[in-house]
Amino acid sequence: MGARLKVETSAARLVGRLSRAAGRGGGTTLPGKLLWKVDPGAVDALAARLPAGAAVVSATNGKTTTSAMLARILGARYRLAWNNSGANLASGVASTLLAATDAELGLLEVDEFALPEVMRRVQPRVVSLGNLFRDQLDRYGELEHVAERWRAAVAALPPASTLIVNADDPLVAELADGRDQSLRFGVDDPRLARPALQHAADSKYCVRCGGLYHYVAAYVGHLGDYRCPACGHARPPLDIAARSIDLQALDASVFDLVTPAGTARVRLPLPGLYNIYNALAAAAMALALDASLDEIVEGLGTFTAAFGRFERIAAGDRQILMLLIKNPAGANEAVRTLEEGGVPATLVIALNDRVADGRDVSWIWDVDFEPLLDRVEHIVACGERAAELALRFTYADFPSSQLEVIPDLREALDRGLALVPPGGELGVLPTYTAMLELRAIAVARGLVRPFWEEVS
Repeated sequence: MGARLKVETSAARLVGRLSRAAGRGGGTTLPGKLLWKVDPGAVDALAARLPAGAAVVSATNGKTTTSAMLARILGARYRLAWNNSGANLASGVASTLLAATDAELGLLEVDEFALPEVMRRVQPRVVSLGNLFRDQLDRYGELEHVAERWRAAVAALPPASTLIVNADDPLVAELADGRDQSLRFGVDDPRLARPALQHAADSKYCVRCGGLYHYVAAYVGHLGDYRCPACGHARPPLDIAARSIDLQALDASVFDLVTPAGTARVRLPLPGLYNIYNALAAAAMALALDASLDEIVEGLGTFTAAFGRFERIAAGDRQILMLLIKNPAGANEAVRTLEEGGVPATLVIALNDRVADGRDVSWIWDVDFEPLLDRVEHIVACGERAAELALRFTYADFPSSQLEVIPDLREALDRGLALVPPGGELGVLPTYTAMLELRAIAVARGLVRPFWEEVS
C-alpha cells in the first residue's frame, strides 16, 4: 500500500470509529464519503487489491436480493467485501472496500445511476445487469437516459470481464450484443405468463427500429419473450433459464435451473416470479465466479429474504407480512404475490416521498391495486403521502368505511394489528424509507433483531 493511500484509509477509518463512538450514526458510510471526497482514485487502488476481483450487481428492482443470494452461494468459497448495508452509491462502495481489509472478492450492489463510475473505478470481473424499470423519475429521468449511461459503461468494460444480462428485458439484453464474455438469463415457462402487457409496462418499443414489440410471453412488467414484427429483433437465446416453474403460494418457488453446467431442480424459499429472476442473476454470477451447480442449488435453497423485501415478523399472537413496494413494476409483483398466496384481510400501505423513495409519487396511479381492493376488508393508508394513497383507493371505488388515513407509521401499524384477530396476519406494503422506519419500530419493540446483527 502506498504511503498516501495508507494515510487516507487510516484517516477515513478513524472518522468512522469516532462517529460510531459518538453515537451519531454514519459509521458505515462516512469513511467512504470522506475517502471519495478526498481521493476518488483510492477506490481504484482498494479494488485492485482484491485477489478474486469484484462482482457488481445493478438493477432497478432486485439488486439487494440478488446480491444477498450470491453472498449465500459464495460465502464458503470467498471472504467477501459486501455492502450488505444497502449503501450502494460510490461512497458506500468505498466504505465497503475500506472496511474489508482481508476480503478476497468484492460483492458490490450498485445504484443504477452510480454504476458507470463504480465500474470504471473497480474494473469488475463480473457485472450483472438485471432490469431497467421506471423509478424515481425526478432523480434518474427516463429509462433511455439510464440505458445510455449503461451502454457507455459496458463499452469500456475490459474484454476479460463477464457481462451478465437479463435477456427478457429488451433494453438490458442488447447491452451484451457482440460481446464474447457474456451470459444471458431469462424465464422460459409460458404457463406463467400474463395474458397481456400491463398498462404500466415500460419498454414496449423495439430498441432498434422503434416498432411495437409482440410478446409471446410477458412475465414481469415488460420482461418476457418478445419479438419486433417490423425488423425481427427478438429475445436472444438463453444461456441460463428457469423452466417448469411451480409457484407455491407464499412459501416457495420451485423451478428447473438450466445452465451450461447442467440442469438442477431448485426450491427457492421465496415467492414470486421476480425472485426467480433474482435467483437466475445470482446463479449466472456464481457460475462466472467458478461456483459449482451444487453450490448454487444449496445456496438458493437455504436463502432467506433481504430484510423488508419479503419478511414475516411475529407480533405477539399476530404476524406481520412485509413486502417492499417502490415503483409500478415492483408494486404490481407484490400485488400478484399476494393474489396467488392469499390476500390478508387487513393491509397497511405506506407511501413516503423522501429522496430515497423519489419525490414524485404519481407512480401509484400505475399500480394495479384493484385485485387487492376486491379482496381486502380494511386498508390503513399511512406515510407522508397517505392522503394521495387514500385518493388512489377512493378513485378505485374502495369503500370509505373500510379505509383509514393515519399518516404516523407507528400509529398505523398499531391500528392495523388491532384490526387483525389473534392468529391472523397483517399485510404491510411500504415504500423504501417507510420500510426502514417500520422495521426500526419492530426492532425497538423487540420483534426482530437489528439487520446488522442478523447479517454479521
